[in-house]
Amino acid sequence: MRVPRMTAALAALAALCTVAAGVPGVAQAQPAEPVPPPPSSSAPPGGELPEGWGLSGEGPARQLVWRSAGPVPLTGAAVGFYAGDRLLGHPVADADGRTFRLALRQVRPERLERLEVRAGGLRLDEPGPVAEQRPGHPPPSVRPRAVLPANSVDPGTPGEYGTVTGEYELPPVPLPGFDTPVEMRAVVVAPTGAEGRRPLALFLHGRHGTCYTDGEEWPTGEWPCPSGAKPVPSHRGYLKDQELLASQGYVTVSVSANGINSQDYLAKDGGAQARSSLVRLHLARWADWSADPATAPAAVRSAPPADLSKVLLVGHSRGGEGVNRAAMDSLYPPPAEEDGYGGETRWTIRGTAHIAPTAFGQNPVPDVPSMTILPGCDGDVSDLQGQVYADATRGVSRGAALHSVVYLVGANHNFFNSEWTPGEAEAPAADDFQDWGEDNPDPVCSPTAAGTRLTAAQQHTAGATYLAAAARLFVEGDDRVRPLLDGSGVRAPSAGPAQVLTHAVGAHRTPAFLPDDEPAVTGGRLCRQVHPDPATACLDPAEDGRSPHFVWMLTNDEPGRHAVALEWSAPGSAAAVRVTPAEPVSVAGAEALALRLMVPPNTTGTRFDVALTDASGRRAELGRVSVDGLPGSERTVSHWAREVRVPLAAVAEAGLDPERIESLELTPRSASGRAWLVDSWGWRPGTPEAEPAALTRIDLGHLTVDEGDSGVRTHRVPVRISGQGSGQARLFVPEPGSEDIAVRTVTVRPGDVPDLPVEVEGNTRFGSDLSQYTAAKAVSGTVIGSASGTVTARNDDPLPEITVTPVADRVAEGQKLTWRVSLDEEIDAYVLGWFRPVPVDGGTELSTTDLDRTWLEDYQNVPALPERPLSEVGDDLRVYLALPPDDPSTEVSVPVAVDELAEPEESLRLRLLVEDGSGNPVEGPLVTGGVRDAP
Repeated sequence: MRVPRMTAALAALAALCTVAAGVPGVAQAQPAEPVPPPPSSSAPPGGELPEGWGLSGEGPARQLVWRSAGPVPLTGAAVGFYAGDRLLGHPVADADGRTFRLALRQVRPERLERLEVRAGGLRLDEPGPVAEQRPGHPPPSVRPRAVLPANSVDPGTPGEYGTVTGEYELPPVPLPGFDTPVEMRAVVVAPTGAEGRRPLALFLHGRHGTCYTDGEEWPTGEWPCPSGAKPVPSHRGYLKDQELLASQGYVTVSVSANGINSQDYLAKDGGAQARSSLVRLHLARWADWSADPATAPAAVRSAPPADLSKVLLVGHSRGGEGVNRAAMDSLYPPPAEEDGYGGETRWTIRGTAHIAPTAFGQNPVPDVPSMTILPGCDGDVSDLQGQVYADATRGVSRGAALHSVVYLVGANHNFFNSEWTPGEAEAPAADDFQDWGEDNPDPVCSPTAAGTRLTAAQQHTAGATYLAAAARLFVEGDDRVRPLLDGSGVRAPSAGPAQVLTHAVGAHRTPAFLPDDEPAVTGGRLCRQVHPDPATACLDPAEDGRSPHFVWMLTNDEPGRHAVALEWSAPGSAAAVRVTPAEPVSVAGAEALALRLMVPPNTTGTRFDVALTDASGRRAELGRVSVDGLPGSERTVSHWAREVRVPLAAVAEAGLDPERIESLELTPRSASGRAWLVDSWGWRPGTPEAEPAALTRIDLGHLTVDEGDSGVRTHRVPVRISGQGSGQARLFVPEPGSEDIAVRTVTVRPGDVPDLPVEVEGNTRFGSDLSQYTAAKAVSGTVIGSASGTVTARNDDPLPEITVTPVADRVAEGQKLTWRVSLDEEIDAYVLGWFRPVPVDGGTELSTTDLDRTWLEDYQNVPALPERPLSEVGDDLRVYLALPPDDPSTEVSVPVAVDELAEPEESLRLRLLVEDGSGNPVEGPLVTGGVRDAP
């Protein structure tokens, strides 16, 4: 496989490696002009690309470039390029925070119609809905809903202890791959009057702005904060949650991660490993202080001693993925060269709680219990990819750990953190779910949507209640709390009016009917969760919307993930669907059959009769279930499975052999409808002890090589295998010469490394660095740390000499100063650059009021007033250019305004900067221009 063969499908796979390429900070400069479309035969059908887009020339250096027209703040979600509803991939952000580039390699031009930029389900290139009204999709409505019965215990009730709050700050720590050390800062909330060692809950916030200045609209992504700016205190945003847990006897600590948020665009995993290192560095300090309390900071000395054998990790947004990796790294150490901690593990992680998390790596820790909150109105991580933390644990290890998913109707992404909540935050903050204008409110998630959308206070209270439930179940082992998390259909009164729905995998569930095992299906169809063909896929996003169960990031065609799709137009046995595994399954010892069934949003009363047949042909009717859809709109991800259960008593009554159940039958009793069976389990109550198994760990690495001047060289993606035993994993590898992704299921064991060869073809033309990506996903007996690997062929050819020729460098007011920029040599990739003003040598310098005001303010986002010399505007004023490979020449202009003043000739001096093959700016020529009064 050769680097130049990176395809559109592989560009999608590259999401794993470029999710971190959000932006290093809030965008600082408005582009002077959009990237011009290339006048080449590679333009898509219909001619030019949309305004703001550029497309590279032919061959291996093809890139798609887009520049934003407004700020792109730091968020958890990754920016994606789409052709219609087809994800092309996740682009890399330039240092300016507004330019995004995606290597396309061999994507056919006809695939580049209807280009869009999205992040968190929102269009960044223009406002408005992502999708049109879906045919046959029931309109959103708010209906009175049945109130679930209260659970026997309510974990959201404050405990018996008072609380004390303090902070500590330690010297910053270096982390691999980051230029700037990361802060070691935290806020501690602990119980007062609690005796003995107390369990520890550690909170990690997500990706958000890092610094703010009073009067500015948005935080920036700088670190450390420049003079006059203050750090955004994201780590103080969970004080309400900490106070609740502390009142119940927990020592809590919430750590700051601004230094990671500022630099995680440098990390190919979105910063997951860095966040894990930061979490474990704090835990190591707590272990030190536990052994020698006198060395602890005052905030820690004021707390009871922490019991590090009972640790709960809580992570929000990218912090959710960070604590998952920290739990993994605590059990299965990562490669030393990638780990900022590297010491021994002196703690035990009893569970993790993920709040609206990212899951770019898609590899949860199977043997550590988890609870994941999915906010129904998430405007950031809007695909609700955190569902992976439950679904992707099936069959990987022992299955004893409970993995709960909590769907919180009406909750957004930000309001779980009070420092990201308008009216509560110290820094500027926003509701991440925004309406598209006053005339286009969302019926479910608009802040005025009565009956569904939660206020900030209601959302935070509900979130705190379920975090306390996770702590009580995972750390204390209180099984009375389990029904709140495992789909048993009860509520916690402390959660207030929030509609909270749950389901789970693991614990005392035994596999029964798992579509991933590819059973035979009659009356319905076995569908692929991730597939580009709507006839094969479980859902057609254009028609149906999306489902967190069917989220994809590795590739848009992923084998091994299935569900059963049902569709009927009349009730009764003629519409029955039968699911028959390859081998009979056992429900022995189970009290009920649990099914995760999904129906379209806004539907009610979808009913099924459930029956089982054993290997001898005996049949038992188990009972009837009813499933309602979630409240949903065009902007929500509401195709989510409800857990329903039917008793298994009829199996014995009908004389079936519970150890040899041959088939499951679902008979619709509703007039018509659609549904999807995600999976089915034998269920019994209780929470077993989750003992981690000795698993094999896989980490894919990154290799950078020179492309060379000629010939083809073979290199290999680095792979590290550690741990014990053996296991299976899926490797996603590009097929040479095609747009397909090959999926290899391999058995791995320490010392037996799979071979991942990559061919690199050399030449002597200037181009961009080209990368070949692979990815890994656990199947059984393994955990995956670094889930993506690359071989990057570094452009080793110099940038050709740049010639800047005056076209009109002495003009009258009202005209344009114009220069032609060109190269004399053939190139393989766009050369991107910009002119910026520098002080003139002498005479009078043009000022902001001398330029065309529309151009300056609308295109450059630079205010004309107060008047100041252009060189004082600095890097905020950029006159962009793009030299296409097929004709590396272009003109750039600066429009000059007309005034009524009699003035001597004024001048302008510009420095050209161009990007080398790795995107680093290199200084080019200086140019000057003069302006005289209009005649």
